[in-house]
Amino acid sequence: MSTGEMIANHRTGLGRTDVMRVNPYNAVIGLGHAGGKVTMWKPTSVKPLVTMLCHNGPVTAVAFERGGHLMATAGVDKKIKIWDLRKYEVVHTHAARAESLDFSQKGLLAASNGSLVEIYRDAGGHDYKVYMKHRMVKGYQVGKVLFRPYEDICSIGHSTGFSSILVPGSGEANFDTFVENPVETAKQRREREVHALLNKLQPETVMLNPNMIGNVRQPKKKEKKTKKEVEEEIEDAVEAAKSTKVKNKTKGRSKPSKRAKKKEEEVLRAKRPLLDQYKEIGGHPDKKQRVGDKAELPKALQRFAKNKQS
Repeated sequence: MSTGEMIANHRTGLGRTDVMRVNPYNAVIGLGHAGGKVTMWKPTSVKPLVTMLCHNGPVTAVAFERGGHLMATAGVDKKIKIWDLRKYEVVHTHAARAESLDFSQKGLLAASNGSLVEIYRDAGGHDYKVYMKHRMVKGYQVGKVLFRPYEDICSIGHSTGFSSILVPGSGEANFDTFVENPVETAKQRREREVHALLNKLQPETVMLNPNMIGNVRQPKKKEKKTKKEVEEEIEDAVEAAKSTKVKNKTKGRSKPSKRAKKKEEEVLRAKRPLLDQYKEIGGHPDKKQRVGDKAELPKALQRFAKNKQS
């Protein structure tokens, strides 16, 4: 929106899309489709980041919690579902129909259907129960419900205009002026807009986990060691086994032959685990390596190499 350029244009391939909502936690866009699926997109993705089958019918509303870990969906199947986006599982299902959903800053959920507006509150363990009900006068049909930030007010857009209702405990009482200042002056508002444009991240940085931005990628571990590395480890293990001192024992048990046999056993014990790795790679430690046809030999010795039978 700052430059007026189109970043991306994608076809979902999932039919009609009537619902679109932005996750305030990571700026990922959630779409609700006619087939009951909810997909999550970022501007630079050709395919959806996440595809979830949420309802047995068209999705009518989607809402994301402020923390980004909860998502509420409503469908024609007359169900409101609360999803945990960390596990992509349903944590609560309520039998009701909703045309509009919205989370408040304190976690209250507003749902509208026809002329009825219901407010749900978490009673513990994501068990959402009805907290308040409000029915519009003269049967006005509600189109959209939204909570006002930092105020205990829910705004309702209906067929004849705009209304507001009080919802105690819905807004955040304490605010940080460095993040959002609801009582800012006109000068502060202009400065905030300039700072927001200067600090705006590129579309490529939008991702499901925004905490990954600014982190250093750890080096990948090698799945298998090379032959040269294993051979060097075998040589080091043999040298370490040979350099170990054998303790002097009682008479008859410290003969030179027994001491040499003991050292051979130590060398074999040190080599055994590394030899298994060497065989898995394709080496043959027990056989002498033969000179292959592809080996680079001096011209004087190439005539002694065996030729393949035609």
